[in-house]
Amino acid sequence: MRSILPTPATFAAVAFACAGVATPALAQDGPDDNAPARSAEGTVFDGDWVQVGIGAGFAPDYDGSDDYEVFPLPIIQGSLGGIDINPRAAGFALDFIPDSADSKVNFGFGPAVRLRTSRTGDIEDPVVAAAGELDTAVEVGPSASIGVSGVLNPYDSLSANLDVRWDVAGAHEGMVINPGITYFTPVSRGAGISLSLSAEHGDEAFNEYYYSVTPAQATASGLPVYDAGSGFNKLSANLLVGVDLDGDLANGGLALFAIGGYSRMIGDAEKSPFVALRGDADQFLIGGGIGYTF
Repeated sequence: MRSILPTPATFAAVAFACAGVATPALAQDGPDDNAPARSAEGTVFDGDWVQVGIGAGFAPDYDGSDDYEVFPLPIIQGSLGGIDINPRAAGFALDFIPDSADSKVNFGFGPAVRLRTSRTGDIEDPVVAAAGELDTAVEVGPSASIGVSGVLNPYDSLSANLDVRWDVAGAHEGMVINPGITYFTPVSRGAGISLSLSAEHGDEAFNEYYYSVTPAQATASGLPVYDAGSGFNKLSANLLVGVDLDGDLANGGLALFAIGGYSRMIGDAEKSPFVALRGDADQFLIGGGIGYTF
């Protein structure tokens, strides 16, 4: 079991937000008896708020692996002093642009940080392990987003985000781009669902580091030499469900979440011997946990 979250954890992180990520929408007044209600005191999301939680997931050992493992899902997100803290896979993104509760369109911009630990240890496949462990990458860069509330009902939201990060720790020494789009809607006062679509693009340095097989690695593992170029390497779709335990999404407290996801390795990553010969281009994720908002 890893001490650092693997890549699929980003979607489970978002799952906690089913209890509160659509804060502008949940803060709106409305007569719908099946939607989250706004009390005379407002909602827990009207000012500063924090959400913490813990869960567990079951996902591939590394991107493209056909070995699966259980891993922990610690989560923290919130809004403090007008700065939003948004979860990322093994990291976070900050949003320095304040949102207006009565605005249908909101923008976000700030830094994103992520630790990438793919194939850094505990590799189950002996052939892949023989190719050698990789170093942990520390990726830093800007994150931008736009969200629209009240798309199909007064309480839903549609958001798009783009993270661009560079490794500053001397691991892959490249750049990775993650575009994504998410639709969230409450289905009752106490439950919400979220559908997320995302992709990953690596430059030549990134894809070479994770998907190429060097002559030295080929000698050590028996895998054929392979040179991966830049391009998109993964497409993902994930369905998230959150249920507030007291039946009201808007007042915080305890909430449960569950997640199911599918990713498809594509491009040079799909053709990599680490995937094509020793792994699987089809990647699955299941997980769940509990969070508390205050």
